[in-house]
Amino acid sequence: MKQINTLLFSLLFSFTSLCHAQIFYSKTEALELAFGKAPVENLSLFPEDADVAKIQQLAKTKLESGLFTFYVGKENGKILGYAAIETENVRTKPETVMIVLTPEGELRNVYLLAFHEPPEYMPPERWFESLLKHPLADLDFGKGIDGISGATLSTHSALNSVRKVMAVYQVMVKK
Repeated sequence: MKQINTLLFSLLFSFTSLCHAQIFYSKTEALELAFGKAPVENLSLFPEDADVAKIQQLAKTKLESGLFTFYVGKENGKILGYAAIETENVRTKPETVMIVLTPEGELRNVYLLAFHEPPEYMPPERWFESLLKHPLADLDFGKGIDGISGATLSTHSALNSVRKVMAVYQVMVKK
């Protein structure tokens, strides 16, 4: 009987933790948000050690992979912007954001694509909007970016992703 109760508790716990997972946009839907119906090309970047060091210094966070992908929206040969999809764990579960940059590398939009932590930890849309028009050097708490009570870890995670994408652009694309 104890084993059945343990099994039932485990199943119930697993089910309730799945209830928190929210997926807002697929990759296709997200890229359409960023670039409309314009064609999108992949730009795969392989930073070398010196690039990684510079990116990590600018981003104030670790670059986890030796491959970084930008999605480049183009229309009639003209670049509309760059987008990157980043996933980071907040506490124990992931948050996925898409960061969209202008052709010049300025932050244009941040979209929350998926959030698997409890909803009360999710940063509100207005917080993401507050990041816009800030240069990379000013994207930090205490430099015009406010934290959100109850969503401290998720805002830190999102801010790390934004800084990482902007740093990769500055080091690998802008040159």
